[in-house]
Amino acid sequence: PGCEWDAAGETMIACDIAGVRFNYRVAGVCIEDDHVLLHRVAGMDFWFLPGGWVEVGETSEESLHREMQEELGIPVHIKRLLWVVETFFDLGGQSYHELGLYYDVALPTGGPYSDKGAEYRVVTESGDEAAFQWFRLDAIRGINLVPPFLQEGLHDLPRQPQHLIERR
Repeated sequence: PGCEWDAAGETMIACDIAGVRFNYRVAGVCIEDDHVLLHRVAGMDFWFLPGGWVEVGETSEESLHREMQEELGIPVHIKRLLWVVETFFDLGGQSYHELGLYYDVALPTGGPYSDKGAEYRVVTESGDEAAFQWFRLDAIRGINLVPPFLQEGLHDLPRQPQHLIERR
């Protein structure tokens, strides 16, 4: 009860428990030429890394491959795990407890997202309008990027996976 289902009827690991929404999410950190690829859903005033919910029975890497294929329409190369992040936040009157795994990823060279000056608009499987855009790393402190640890973390990726807890 309280679990989310995607367009294909798969069970996403996102459930309401004791009035709090629990999400298990994966995200891709794609940095090229001192730019990072960020994502925003129409109507939201913040940017975040591309990715999405893990489905029941999937590994986090399988989920990230699937999510990036669904959102960007291209395969990605997953290099390594960077962060395991427990985030506690409120959004739209709802409290959230999110477990996020953040991976270093690479897009195919010369692919459809190679223009660092363009904004790419897509419609997701759920029908939401979304945008993907490259931001210079030295300019991300001026945008509303969540979770906030990314403002600093993207400038110095950890050599070994790090566990972080963030309350906002």
